[in-house]
Amino acid sequence: MPSHSPAASPAAHSVTSTAGPLTAALDIGGTKIAAALVAADGQVLARARRSTPQTTRAETVQAAVTACLAELADHSGWGYVRALGVCSAGPVDCAAGTVSPVNIPAWREYPLVKTLRQLPAAAGLHTVLCGDAVAMTAAEHRYGAAKGRVNALCMVVSTGVGAGLVLDGAVRPGPTGNAGHLGHVSVDLHGEVCPCGGRGCLERLASGGAITRHALAAGWLPPQGRTPATADVAGAARAGDPAALAAFDRAARALAAGIAGCATLLELEVAVLGGGVMSASDLLVPAVQRHLTRYAALPFARTEIRTAALGGDAGLVGAAALARPN
Repeated sequence: MPSHSPAASPAAHSVTSTAGPLTAALDIGGTKIAAALVAADGQVLARARRSTPQTTRAETVQAAVTACLAELADHSGWGYVRALGVCSAGPVDCAAGTVSPVNIPAWREYPLVKTLRQLPAAAGLHTVLCGDAVAMTAAEHRYGAAKGRVNALCMVVSTGVGAGLVLDGAVRPGPTGNAGHLGHVSVDLHGEVCPCGGRGCLERLASGGAITRHALAAGWLPPQGRTPATADVAGAARAGDPAALAAFDRAARALAAGIAGCATLLELEVAVLGGGVMSASDLLVPAVQRHLTRYAALPFARTEIRTAALGGDAGLVGAAALARPN
């Protein structure tokens, strides 16, 4: 598997023609905007990063994206770039080239692809838009924990819960790029209403915020003077706190139910779990595996659970893989 270790700065690398064609990538989220030059083997050769502006002005967010691309365009490897892959927090509409990230309120049906194509740095580049979970899926299928698998589900468990599908050996994002969005499938018919408008969505039970909320409701007390965080709930669970353990078990049960439904429909070989909450994989993975035996009772629905391999680079590497011409 290729190395994906961070570069100190874009200027720290000199790319020669032996590297072959490169792909530029953007990963746009509510906290950060990251850009990279990615080689055909998935190695990240150069990086740029900006904080996502907290603003209601669409052009201010776009300025941060433009600055990231301009920084990469100054790199010696830019002349080998043939395509630009862009992943964004959702919802996205890949057919229309627009994004409406829940955590970037300044962008609603924002014409991201059209805007990027008008930038001098990206002019003439083959540009492909995808959701962040689909990008993670592409990265894990090409280079990581789902490599070589014909049917797979890859999930991002973080502030939200996203997912993407590999079917018949290829990433299948669907017409708008949202296929496999397991976070908004109901796993609790009597559950609370989700901001998406549904009820009992997986995201409302298994996200980092859901784990923290449930632990607090069950009596867990965060460290004095600190804002409650999922990492603190994980620490308490490892120390044996019953409320914290119950919160992680509830999340694992919901994940298992969602995975079992997909496995029954699609005969999955593997479900790959990634995202920030997976820093507590020691708590979640064994519990998901245990609950999965209850929810996926039919032999063809029994699915291997694996932890994602590419970490924080998955969005960049996957977006580049989807944009790279075959």
